[in-house]
Amino acid sequence: MRLPDVLVQADAAAGEPPLPEYDLIELLFFAYRDFVGDADRLLADYGFGRAHHRVMHFVSRRPGLTIAELLDLLRITKQSLNRVLKELIDTGFVEQRAGLSDRRQRLLFVSPRGRALALELSELQSARINRALARCEPGTRAAAAGFLAAMIDPMGPDGSRPPRRGLER
Repeated sequence: MRLPDVLVQADAAAGEPPLPEYDLIELLFFAYRDFVGDADRLLADYGFGRAHHRVMHFVSRRPGLTIAELLDLLRITKQSLNRVLKELIDTGFVEQRAGLSDRRQRLLFVSPRGRALALELSELQSARINRALARCEPGTRAAAAGFLAAMIDPMGPDGSRPPRRGLER
């Protein structure tokens, strides 16, 4: 799908300030809708939503993640995480274990059931990504990864750097 960028070019050529990047904004909205929609349909079978998906994804990718690390990574409050995490633990998708050096620390792991669901969700989303990349020029994956990485704020709202562990492929 190629959207016309004639409007943006015409305004810039006329000395007008450039219009907002409406075409890219809309493409991001539609791509996100469909990207998460695949997973949403599967998650609905379990009574889960997008917050459950995010927690499952990162706990699966980073076994032993602490609650504090997960909060920093997702940039959410403890209150926002509590309900979702409790549901995932109560339904047997996530396990909570005491830290080895500090027994008060809670480390998060997916259970075998959680690992299977996280993998199924990742496979769904990977299939969409791979279908899209197959329709693009060679080298698009690297360009897309660079663009998406550049879209991420390097600092959290409190000025801290978010954890980067596990973002590499």
